[in-house]
Amino acid sequence: MDPLTSDEIARYQRHILLPEIGGAGQQKLKAARVLVIGAGGLGAPVLQYLAAAGVGTLGITDDDRVSLSNLQRQVIHDTGTIGELKTQSAADAIARLNPHVRTVRFEERFSADTAARHLAGFDLVIDGSDNFDTRYAAADATEAAHLPLVTGAVGRFDGSVTTLKPYENGTDGAPNPRYRDLFPAPPPEGLIPSCAEAGIIGALTGVIGTLMAMEAIKLMTGIGEPLIGRLLLYDALTARFETIRYRRKRSKVAAE
Repeated sequence: MDPLTSDEIARYQRHILLPEIGGAGQQKLKAARVLVIGAGGLGAPVLQYLAAAGVGTLGITDDDRVSLSNLQRQVIHDTGTIGELKTQSAADAIARLNPHVRTVRFEERFSADTAARHLAGFDLVIDGSDNFDTRYAAADATEAAHLPLVTGAVGRFDGSVTTLKPYENGTDGAPNPRYRDLFPAPPPEGLIPSCAEAGIIGALTGVIGTLMAMEAIKLMTGIGEPLIGRLLLYDALTARFETIRYRRKRSKVAAE
C-alpha cells in the first residue's frame, strides 16, 4: 500500500489516533476502490463521508441531473449545480472536499447490462439507488462478482441498511444470506410510491446514508461487526432503531 503523505497524516489524524484504525487502517482506506450507485439522497452523504475519510477511489454511477427539488436532501449538490449531471456535480464537490480522492464517473444507470463494466476494478459497492430494478441488479451482480454490497433504502420517515456478502460463510459455517432471502422479489409496480409521490424528510437520507458510509468503512478497514444477516431499521418519528436478523433460505432440493 502507498504510504500516507504528511498532508494526509495531518488530514486523517483523528482516524489515525483510533487504535482500531491507525495508520494501517488509513492506508487501507487510501487503497480502497468503492463504487457508489446513485448520487442522490443516500449517495450524497455516502460520497461526502467516504471522501472525507480518505477513500482513494470513488466511482459514481447516475444518469440523472440536479434539479431544484433534489436540494432538500441531496446535500452534495447546490443551487449553482442545478441542471448539471449529478456525477459531475458530485465529483466537483469531492475534489473541493479532498483533493487526494480520485473519482470515476459513469453517466448511466446501473443495470444487469452495465454491471460488468461498472464493477470492474472496484472492491466494494454501495447501493443508494431509488428503484427496485437497480437494487436487485446490484445485489445479483455483486454476488456473482464476489463483491461486498452495502444497501440502504428510505421512505417518508423510515429507512433501512444491511450489508451483503453471500459468497462467504458466516462464523457458524452456514452461507451468508442473499438480498433475495430478505426481499424475495420486487413489489408489484406502483405499489410502493416514489419519494416524488409520497414525499420524504431530507434529514432521513443523511441518517441512513451516514450509516451506509460507516458500514463501508468497517468493511474496508476490517473493524467491528458489519450488518451481515442483519437489517437495521430506523423510525425517524420515534427516534427508534431496531435490528432484524435474517438467514439464507434453504433450496428446495436441500429442503427435500
